[in-house]
Amino acid sequence: MMTMGTCSSSTQAYGEAWYWDTRYSNESSSFDWYQKYPSLAPLIHLYIPHRHHPVLVVGCGNSAFSQDMVDDGYEDVVNIDISSVVIDAMRNKHSTRPQLKYMTMDVRDMSAFQTGSFDAIVDKGTLDSLLCGNNSRQNAVKMLEEVWRVLKDKGVYILITYGAPIYRLNLLKDSCLWTIKLHVIEKLELEESAEHPKWKLTDPVPLDGDGSSVETVLGKNPDVHYVYICTKDESLKAGPKHEVKVE
Repeated sequence: MMTMGTCSSSTQAYGEAWYWDTRYSNESSSFDWYQKYPSLAPLIHLYIPHRHHPVLVVGCGNSAFSQDMVDDGYEDVVNIDISSVVIDAMRNKHSTRPQLKYMTMDVRDMSAFQTGSFDAIVDKGTLDSLLCGNNSRQNAVKMLEEVWRVLKDKGVYILITYGAPIYRLNLLKDSCLWTIKLHVIEKLELEESAEHPKWKLTDPVPLDGDGSSVETVLGKNPDVHYVYICTKDESLKAGPKHEVKVE
């Protein structure tokens, strides 16, 4: 299984449906990018406290994450992926679980959903995939604009990524109106350090406008995944066109 750490020439097709259709046609076992549900559950509980509210998981693939959410009591988890192959497989696999819905959809065009449809959106690697592909910036902005649109006001976009603030904050700023908090979590392969993490998962990391404060707190190139909690904040419309409030 390929890991998604940094972009390379081999990852340029990550934004293309044919790549994922081919890949999922050859892979039947479930796989979770970056983190599994149990490790992220404390943050999910913190930022999605109402388990009856609708949640969207983008780029779901064949991950067990959504199934684990439902096992944990979440009642309405909608999953989309650009690959019809994996969506058909997951729909068949979970056909007896009405809490799980699967739809073939490009995250850059979610016109099937009305504006303000979801209280929360979870992204584990989908934005990173687009940033590894062709026309990366343009596609990433399209995605973020759609994510923002289908969220309710004060809804949360939970972005799990390998991208440090110096690589992600400007992109978030330039796309939509967010209030942003940052959390970090040890990478899964670093199990030996899990008992003594660099930072408590549920405590936000101090975050200034350009993200430089994170290096001060965690050191240079920490071996963590970054979790951006981006809250849709329509009240920011009174300010500059593209404003982001970091906390």
